[in-house]
Amino acid sequence: MPRKVRELIRDLERAGFVNRGGKGSHRNFIHPKVIKPITVSGKEGADALHYQERSVRLGLEEVKKNEPR
Repeated sequence: MPRKVRELIRDLERAGFVNRGGKGSHRNFIHPKVIKPITVSGKEGADALHYQERSVRLGLEEVKKNEPR
């Protein structure tokens, strides 16, 4: 069962991403340690699509990879 869009947003915000806004149902999340912004679209209660889940997962991995040890 796919996760909800609100769960992806929650994971991004917990990792330090900031919503810089967007157009319509699109939200662009930025983080100082991640090169490209991560875009999440759709209503918060909608099922997340596979490419959205992958984008969020890769962004979270990039944050962990760039953390000081």
